[in-house]
This record gives sequence, structure tokens and C-alpha cells, in this order.
Amino acid sequence: MHIDERTVGDVMVLDLKGKITLGEGDELLKDKVNSLVNQGHKKILLNLGGVPYVDSAGLGEIVRTYTTVSRQGGSLKLLNLTKRITDLLSITKLLTVFETYDSEDDAVKSFSASAKV
Repeated sequence: MHIDERTVGDVMVLDLKGKITLGEGDELLKDKVNSLVNQGHKKILLNLGGVPYVDSAGLGEIVRTYTTVSRQGGSLKLLNLTKRITDLLSITKLLTVFETYDSEDDAVKSFSASAKV
């Protein structure tokens, strides 16, 4: 898996490309998010448009990163879910936990909206 990092306003967008599976992306995602949180980034958007497959370890890692960011007072949201990932989150009832977006613009704006509440 490969992660491209970019900033949109005060939101850190991580463009993920490749599978998130045991040993092939789960550690990379964990290290990247831990690094961002340690640098003080509190608004993180995972762009999953380039992720064709997530296994149980990958799903566990996405949940763990969500927990890590939340415990630091931040928020992590998901962007561009494929049908397969949407189905996976739906089956596991995690779709109710994550905020998901199809539009990067809407996702970035949502961080500002949730900060005011």
C-alpha cells in the first residue's frame, strides 16, 4: 500500500492506494496516523478511493486509527468508499461509527461544521 499525504485547509488528507490487509498496509496506516497525531494534527480524512480491498486486519486498523485520533480530541472521517468497503462497514455495523463522504469538498467542510457544535 502507498499513502500520499496532503493538506486541505487545516485537514490532513491521506490518499490510500492499494490493499489494507494484514502485513500489507495495516502497519503503514498505523504508523502514518500515529505520526500525524503526534505532530498535533486533529483533523484526518482517509481517502479510500484507491483501496480495492480491506481484510479484517485492515478493518481493525481503520477502527484503531479512528480510536487513536478520537482519544486525542480529533476526528477521523472516510472519503470515497468503494462498494466493497461500504458493504463491509455495513455488515459490521461500523457504517454507523464513521462519518463517510463521497465528496472531498463536503468532507473537508464537515470538519469546520463539527468544530462549531
